[in-house]
Amino acid sequence: MEKLSGLSHLFMTIFLHNFSTFMVIPAITDVTMTALCPGLDECSLAIYLTGFQQAIIGLGTLVMTPLVGNLSDKYGRKTLLTVPMILTIIPLGILAYSRARTFFYVYYVFKTLTAMICEGSVHCLSLAYVADNVPEGQRASSFGILSGIGSAAFVCGTLSTRFLSTASTFQVAASVAVMAAVYMRIFLPDSIADDALSVPILSKEKLNVVKSKSDGDSAPKTVQIFKPMPSFEDMLSLLKTSSIFSQAAIVAFFSSLADYYLKASFHFSKNQFADLMVITGIAGTISQLLLMPMLVPALGEEKLLSIGLFFSCAHMFLYSVAWSFWVPYVAAMFSILFVFSQPCMRSIVSKQVGSCEQGMAQGCISGICSFANVVSPLAFSPLTALFLSDDAPFDFPGFSIMCIGFASMIAFVQSMTIRAAPLISSHTVNNCNYAAV
Repeated sequence: MEKLSGLSHLFMTIFLHNFSTFMVIPAITDVTMTALCPGLDECSLAIYLTGFQQAIIGLGTLVMTPLVGNLSDKYGRKTLLTVPMILTIIPLGILAYSRARTFFYVYYVFKTLTAMICEGSVHCLSLAYVADNVPEGQRASSFGILSGIGSAAFVCGTLSTRFLSTASTFQVAASVAVMAAVYMRIFLPDSIADDALSVPILSKEKLNVVKSKSDGDSAPKTVQIFKPMPSFEDMLSLLKTSSIFSQAAIVAFFSSLADYYLKASFHFSKNQFADLMVITGIAGTISQLLLMPMLVPALGEEKLLSIGLFFSCAHMFLYSVAWSFWVPYVAAMFSILFVFSQPCMRSIVSKQVGSCEQGMAQGCISGICSFANVVSPLAFSPLTALFLSDDAPFDFPGFSIMCIGFASMIAFVQSMTIRAAPLISSHTVNNCNYAAV
């Protein structure tokens, strides 16, 4: 509990950041429809633009997230957290000023560019921060609490949207995003394993330092401060660290395929969409804050991961075959169980690498999830548009969601093969070779 209380500033930072990003999600649907297809109930242009944006963002984050995670191993979590949290403010500020078509396109460009760095990076770095400060045996519960904080922000953000106009929603979101960045810079202490930080990126210190040899010789010795950037080979090497890590990567890919939704295309209004998000968020918050700390010691992370993915499959299939008014709300309640999957998977990953590789490992998994986000819109956007149109080969509006459910089933089957193994991190401590300061 003492370790968790030490994470309070991180939890507040994540709450404020997620609050600002989640509260605009229901509103962005209306803004997009009004800007691109005013007066229409359906908008193929919005579907394709959203799919294209997600593909570009996915390609960017595929490269950037492992890089950011690796840099945080060398220069500190706080320094790297600053970048995405500041960039998040820009697109929110644009729509806070105006939501006219021209400003929407400006927002679209800036959102695409900034999300390549922001999307996934804050979550990746916060996971690495928790891993720095929490013993291995408590990480799954701690990751669950972190996710629960995010779910609580999800609920508060979407509830606040119900009581705000569209203009006010973006203005409040931009203000809270600024508060999150300022709070983080003032209150959040930096963290890295064994306090073995390199010189910060923003430091003005020289690249060379002079050290005296042990025999008294004062000859200068050059020490490399900035190490080479991680390469694709580094990521492949990390994936080969253990079979469990590779299995977790496969689960991450297919479960992220299943996370893809084209919510704007299924005829949900802003308020209906917000209702579904609130139900999902409340169930997820209760589950991760209350149930998960009790279930992890009893069942283990591997079994809890499989349970979460099983209910993710059931959730998708129920959505796809039943389109009455109440069924989406019942399906949303499944989130009380399928939210277990992400914290458990991240905890399993954190235990398979050394103490100085947490950022790289979490970044690698986030990069794989981002690659899935590239594949998803390319595959499911045309499929969704086709089965919602008058030219559908057969009458099944939820066919694309059923296909997503099959992707989730692959993740579930793979998770069943993951078995507990000796922790690699316990054998790789103090092997970081950090640069001397």
